[in-house]
Amino acid sequence: MDLKKVSTKITEPTKSALGTITNALDVVSPVCAPFAAKWDAEANRRMALRTPENLKRLMDAQKAHNSARATVATARSQRQAARLASKNPLSAGRRAARTAEKAACTHRETAKAALKSARKDYPATLKARAVQAHAVHAVPGAVSSWLMSTAESWTIWPASVSAGLIALNAGALWLGRRTVTVAVDDVLSAEERRLVERLDPSYWVQHADERGLAGTVPAPVEITPAGLVTTVRLDGRWKPSAFKAKHEEIRALLGARTDLRMEIKAGSHGDRAVITLRTRSAADGIDLSGWTPGAPWGVDTITGEPVKVPLGRRMLIAGTSGSGKSWSTRALLAEGSEYPDHRLVVIDPKRVEAINWEHRARTAISADEVLAVTDELVAEMHDRLRLIPRGRDTIEISPERPRITVFVDEGAEVIGMARDKDYKRVMDNLGTLARMARAAEIILIWATQKPTMDAKGGIDPQISAQITYRAALALSTSGESRVVFGDDATEKGWHAHELPMPGVALLRSGPKAPAHPINTRAFSPADVIALPDRPVWRRETKAGTSAPAPLRLVKGEDYELAPPAAAVPAQPKAQPTNREKVAAAIGAGSRTVADVANVTGINKGSVSKAVKSLVEAGEVVKAADGTLSLPVAGEVSA
Repeated sequence: MDLKKVSTKITEPTKSALGTITNALDVVSPVCAPFAAKWDAEANRRMALRTPENLKRLMDAQKAHNSARATVATARSQRQAARLASKNPLSAGRRAARTAEKAACTHRETAKAALKSARKDYPATLKARAVQAHAVHAVPGAVSSWLMSTAESWTIWPASVSAGLIALNAGALWLGRRTVTVAVDDVLSAEERRLVERLDPSYWVQHADERGLAGTVPAPVEITPAGLVTTVRLDGRWKPSAFKAKHEEIRALLGARTDLRMEIKAGSHGDRAVITLRTRSAADGIDLSGWTPGAPWGVDTITGEPVKVPLGRRMLIAGTSGSGKSWSTRALLAEGSEYPDHRLVVIDPKRVEAINWEHRARTAISADEVLAVTDELVAEMHDRLRLIPRGRDTIEISPERPRITVFVDEGAEVIGMARDKDYKRVMDNLGTLARMARAAEIILIWATQKPTMDAKGGIDPQISAQITYRAALALSTSGESRVVFGDDATEKGWHAHELPMPGVALLRSGPKAPAHPINTRAFSPADVIALPDRPVWRRETKAGTSAPAPLRLVKGEDYELAPPAAAVPAQPKAQPTNREKVAAAIGAGSRTVADVANVTGINKGSVSKAVKSLVEAGEVVKAADGTLSLPVAGEVSA
């Protein structure tokens, strides 16, 4: 017989049962910990008051109270004797006895109040009070059981209920004082081990009162790919909002690093809050260098899921110097210039980024180049808006009519450029593209280091109002973070001014969507230069426009230029009239005067006049319910 195997069969169930019991006690102990903590705090308070000075004061008060009671008894006897000696209630003897009794009673009440105060200053021990309290029900319970019992049958329920209450009190006290064994995962870092130990209920409850957090008890910590998560039970006066306001005290209690990201939010119930410590990133170990067509822009640091930014989304990208803004945006630009039906335009007054894209993008560096390319884009937009068929919201892209991504690398420089009256039209053009060009598949991506709307800011308010896709790497101030995401959008996420650098960003995909952190793809200038050439967009010139005269080579060592062609005076490009803007907006899908006003930025009165003129000319059809549309081929406007 294999004695070792037999011994294992016998001991394994026992170990399993003991483990189950230990785990159950570990679960129950945090529930009883607040009770034990209050008990010990009260016991310590009482013991601290039981000093020799307070004892002497109590004994003196007891003496004075006993003496006052004796005086009252004597005064009552004298008053009774005075009544027997005289039947006249107004006699001097009876009046003197009455006065003496009243004075004795007043003195007794004073001594009684002093005794009560002395007893409070020298209280009985909590253990003695517990014995007295349990005796109140234990003794009557035992007597009741004895009286209700007979020789044949015994009634023990009064005594058993009393014994159960005593056992419940003692058991809760023992469980609350029990030290829970903290099982720490071997894969945790030293910092995570320390945080897990301090989030343990036994440690938390013992030290919570010191930080003003009494009445809160955390549940066992859950280890996730993004860090440590625990649910905190809120008792008494606590609400999730009040608990969140104590974030500095919570950080101090945990001894967490100042720059460690800590999120506190409401839990699944009104009396619950959730603490998340981002000690890890789900993006750790994922290679985000380089770029290939279709590759995600980054990885969510909480879920580890790839994050793609769909082409054709107007976007705001903010990030202070050194945050990795240029490295992060290059993957978006490479994607926007890769396919046959996509083209890229880079506006970069600083020149540094634009020169990297000259082999696959239209670049504009000087003020004249920026003005020229924005004029071309606005003209292209109006041409495309006229081609949108009824029933469609956007033009269908193709190699002949590609989607054009317009990337403004530094918004503050472009805004500063437009302060010159000769180039004021630059911001007018870009504002028009932001408001109206999405239907024409001309998409604006605005990047800036200074996301403010003041005199030196890097965001134009009209352009910012049209952009829903927003990304921010590390910013300088909380005010800049609010400009990008709004006052309440970062409540559920990380504040952009607290992001580490470089390459960590907050991305928000819509006005109501929460901002969530991602690690962005890194793309170096050398990687950009190594990309293959792609067609560069230029607006097609109208037929009949003469091209510049080519160079003519002459035999021999010398050469000469061909005679220049006759100069054609440059015609100023006329800005579209309100009527043309209104017609284009209706063609793009706007159906009411209010819609047209929102799209074009023209006031409603001017829009109404333009609509009336277009309806009278038969260029716009106005239905009985006021809906506006362009006439279908062959249709005659009424």
